[in-house]
Parts: sequence; C-alpha cells; structure tokens
Amino acid sequence: MPVITFRQALTDTLREEMKRDEDVFLMGEEIGIFEGSYKVTAGLLKEFGAKRVVDTPIAEEGFVGVAVGSAMLGLRPVVEIMTINFIILAMDTIVNHAAKIHYMFGGQSAVPMVIRTPGGGGQQLAATHSQNLEPWFAHVPGLKVVAPSTPYDAKGLLRASIRDNDPILFLENLALYNVKGEVPEAGSDGGDYIIPIGKAEVKKEGTDVTIISYSRMAAISLDVARRLEEEEGISCEVVDLRSLRPLDRETIINSVKKTNRAVILEEDWRSYGIGAELAATIQEDAFDYLDAPVLRVGSLEVPLPYSKPLEVAALASAGHLIEAIHKVLQGKRR
Repeated sequence: MPVITFRQALTDTLREEMKRDEDVFLMGEEIGIFEGSYKVTAGLLKEFGAKRVVDTPIAEEGFVGVAVGSAMLGLRPVVEIMTINFIILAMDTIVNHAAKIHYMFGGQSAVPMVIRTPGGGGQQLAATHSQNLEPWFAHVPGLKVVAPSTPYDAKGLLRASIRDNDPILFLENLALYNVKGEVPEAGSDGGDYIIPIGKAEVKKEGTDVTIISYSRMAAISLDVARRLEEEEGISCEVVDLRSLRPLDRETIINSVKKTNRAVILEEDWRSYGIGAELAATIQEDAFDYLDAPVLRVGSLEVPLPYSKPLEVAALASAGHLIEAIHKVLQGKRR
C-alpha cells in the first residue's frame, strides 16, 4: 500500500468524495485560493471551482449556519474551521441547531454535514490557539465526534463522515498532519474502505495494562507500549477510541477485563474530560475485574503557555504515561 501523510489522506478523501457525489462541497476561511491554513484543500479549488470550494468571510457562526441550511436542503457540506479554538463562535449554531434539528423536526429533516477542525498543543500557538475542546461536543446528543490518529483511520473515518446523515465533528490534531502511514490506493481492492463511526480499535494486544487514548495521544500510547515491552517486558494493550461519540464501550470493557488495569491518556484537561467518562464507564461495567484504580493522564489545568519549555511541561506526554503505567502495575506479580 502507498505510504502517505495524514494531511494527504484527508486531501485525497475530499477529492474522491467530491468526484463521487456532486452534493459534497467545501467551505471555510481561506480554503480556496490560499488552499487552507494547513494545505488540506490544496488543489481542490482549481479542480472543482468556486461553487464547490467556497472561501468564506471570517464569520464562523454565519458560514456554519449556511452549512446547516444547505444540509437541510439536501447538500453535504464539509466545513473547515481554521482551528477548534474558533469554533466557540459557532457554538449556538452547532449545539442548538445542527445537533437538534433532526429530533425537533420529528425526523423530517436531516443535517448531513461535517465540520473539520484541527486542535491540540505543542506548536507554540499560545493559550487561545492550542486547546482541546472536544469534551464540549462529545457531551451533546445529536452530534457525532471522531478523532483519528493515523492516515488510514483519517481516510476511512472522513469518508464515513461525509456519507453519514448526521452532523459530525471531525478532529484533526495539528501534530499529526505530517505523520505517515499506509493507506489503500483509490480504485484498488479495499481502496474504498470505510471505518464505522463508533468503533474503537485495539492497536496493540497486551496482557498487563490497557492504555486508552485517541488522536495524537493514541500514537504516543502505541510508541510507549512498544518501548515498554521491548525495554521492560511490560505488555500494554492499546485501545484507540477513534470515535468519542458514539463511544465504543464494549471494546474498552473487554480490554480492561483482559488486563485488569487501565491508564487513560488524553491531551485535554483532566477535569470533566473524556478520561473522566472512560473512568466512569470502567468503574460501572468492569469494577470487579480491576486490580488497581483507573489512572488518568491529562494536560495541566492551565492556559497553555507560549514559552516552549513551559508548553512542554504543561502538556500530557509519554513520560507522564510511563509514570502512570509503573504506578498502576505496582504489586503485580511478574
């Protein structure tokens, strides 16, 4: 299979879906002439024209509202919010309209739209441009929230999202855009694959402890798991959520029942986060299988500093995860 970047997987999928379905169109700030702040939409304006690759004003609430209306009328908009930090300006449109229209209209209208947006820290973009706000949206019934960690998953989940009839928040971590991985070639056997929304994946089998994470933290978890197995003989099972809402509770619980220990790694703040929901799920459905408390690793609860040393210190890291794994394994006979 070809090896491509996370960014290229997104670009290829947008192009393929726009060719497949004329109702799919793109809109967002500087996605056309400038080709997007992170070049995900590179070449698409030239290929599909300004009616299907729409440069919008700096008015998130306005153009997300336009996308909701167009979706209700049968189109399939894919909106790019330049960063998740700017999505706050469109919260009312997303939470009170996109998420609720299907229910409040008695099923007479669907809202088949995708909102793509990058987030995460580590790029020295300071406090208002480095956030992980996905718990806000994963909290809302009527929305689906997905967060791939590999080029393969990015392509399969974006394709599934564009074809879905519900509003979907598609999360892209800034640090993943240049990550490379194998992706089936379009037109080949398996090239039109779809990853079901709401299905986690065990990225690595293990027996000593389950690590649960998503997006960039899933990549870090997998790297840590391989290192610990090679250097210390610790067998970690890595569960990549891929989807935050709906949440694949079955895969999580089955893994914890197997390993009897769990560590959750997330880049968002620890309090009221995705990890809190996961810990509650494990406590409710796998308590009798636990040999140690569930541990959560998240970023420090401060606005993320601009200073690089302080930013690194504040973010959840591989080192923090290793500390938590050692702690949760204390007393385990080997």
